[in-house]
Amino acid sequence: MKIAHVITRMIVGGAQENTLLSCIGLAELGHDVTLIAGPQTGPEGSLWEQAEASPVQCIRVPSLLRQPAPVQEFRCLRDLRRIFTDGGFDIVHTHSSKAGILGRWAAHRAGVPIVIHTIHGMSFNRTQSPPVRWFYRALERFVAPMTTAFVCVADAMTRQAVAAGMGPESKFTTIRSGMDTAKYVPRAGRDEVRRSWGFAESDIVVGTIARLFRNKGYDELIAAMPAAVAGNPNLKFVWVGDGPDRDDYLARLRSLGLADRVHLTGLVPPDRVPQLIAGFDLLVHASKWEGLPRALVQGLLMEVPGIAFDLDGAPEVIVEDKTGKLIPPDHISALTDSLLSISTDAELRQRLGAAGRSATRAAFSTETMVHQLDGLYQRLTTD
Repeated sequence: MKIAHVITRMIVGGAQENTLLSCIGLAELGHDVTLIAGPQTGPEGSLWEQAEASPVQCIRVPSLLRQPAPVQEFRCLRDLRRIFTDGGFDIVHTHSSKAGILGRWAAHRAGVPIVIHTIHGMSFNRTQSPPVRWFYRALERFVAPMTTAFVCVADAMTRQAVAAGMGPESKFTTIRSGMDTAKYVPRAGRDEVRRSWGFAESDIVVGTIARLFRNKGYDELIAAMPAAVAGNPNLKFVWVGDGPDRDDYLARLRSLGLADRVHLTGLVPPDRVPQLIAGFDLLVHASKWEGLPRALVQGLLMEVPGIAFDLDGAPEVIVEDKTGKLIPPDHISALTDSLLSISTDAELRQRLGAAGRSATRAAFSTETMVHQLDGLYQRLTTD
């Protein structure tokens, strides 16, 4: 089949890594795959180099920009429609909010037979103001009839989309976000990476993998750190990633006297993430808005238990007292308690991590994701 995947930006992020792995896997199955995205990147880093080195055709659309601009949106709609018409695609598969709205609309107008959208996280969510949430919900409902099928990375996304009136449950299929699980070897390079951070073997390292940006859980983690460190002086922290709020977070850590306990890696290539997780003892992902948090899966693949807020797709990865701890959203004392209960119990960390790896190795592999996508495509083309 001739397939186009469309996403707004090819930054380093879960939705983008998912999309690129999907494209590469489908191309390796023999499909003719094109990846279409806007030119913008960001402080998170870019995946364009990896995309252009892959067996996937890549098209950058200058008019596909993240910032809202009505005139620009119609220019992008025209440009995408032309690409879809000229390309003769059997399937257009969109990702992310902007590309999801404009891409599906353009594909519908171009007469593409099958239009699919993956919900990595709802475009309307609890972090937005009510008017913004209403606007995005209205846009999603506008393009929903143009959508042949939806792919959701978590069952929670299906429930939220159906409740929002985006379509019947029969139009939704859950396909977990895949990753190259062969690269995740527990404890591989652990001593080396911890030495590079200046940490001792007796230190308990709490890791995060997320943009340094509001709603990603750093505000809550910083609030929980003083009491957690008082309860366990061996706690150290490693933040993997970068973002616009880096300087603000560093200033707050200094004011609390905690800056010397936190190592910031900055941007790292996705292929290096498993090596860094090998140095963690537990992973915190206190994001206020997620589809299915890949960072938690990555931690479990490395036998590192997780702590997360009990919302969206997190409970589909973190099972209370089996693979980690789930806590009420914004509950700082519960976050502190969970940090202390796991960080002070080596046997518990080992048990949670082993169960997590067992639960994620097959379910979240790239091969499983690509096989399920290919099966969905085959079914939709024969229905």
